[in-house]
Amino acid sequence: MKKKILTISLVIFAFVLALEAFGFYLSRRGHTVGASRSAVSGKAIQDIQAKTMSFKKRLAALAPKSTYLVIDTAKNRLYVKKGEQTLKEVVVSTGSGSILKDPAGNRQWIFDTPRGEHSVQRKKTDPVWTKPDWAFIEEGESVPKSFKERVEEGVLGDYAFELGDGYMIHGTLYTRLLGRNVTHGCVRVGDKDLKELYDSIPIGTKVLIF
Repeated sequence: MKKKILTISLVIFAFVLALEAFGFYLSRRGHTVGASRSAVSGKAIQDIQAKTMSFKKRLAALAPKSTYLVIDTAKNRLYVKKGEQTLKEVVVSTGSGSILKDPAGNRQWIFDTPRGEHSVQRKKTDPVWTKPDWAFIEEGESVPKSFKERVEEGVLGDYAFELGDGYMIHGTLYTRLLGRNVTHGCVRVGDKDLKELYDSIPIGTKVLIF
């Protein structure tokens, strides 16, 4: 429930800001079409501003009191925050949103970074990727029966944060693609930023993704 509330709150917040900007436009436009209409627009924008301030306070109350991470999948940015203060901003890559269908069956995969509230469940050094079925299907290869054939080293960087359900914040070989929606759902981070995050972010840290 809390995850849904937070996600919905972030969406509403963006919508309210858009309304506020539109209200300002209307109030400015009102100066050219008559004093009475300007007065109405002025009252409307005051109401919107009051509601926006109230919403900001409620949103701030939902934020964790300790250090937490916010990941904006539209901007491909990761923010280290404490309360309302932003301690660090990092360029990342998040899910592409593309869909892969299994030609041999009814399975399909949607490569989105999962929105909502998560937490750092584990921290790993020298993480090893256990390739899932889709990784072979995407390359047009047959899915191996041997576990050893699924193991691939050196592609996740030096560190990883496990978020659950196979999703991670990890390193990348493709630093030129940072800032783009290109992943299969995980969050990719450059080496320097990843090291700083690994040293400063403990297990249990909240991760808010929208």
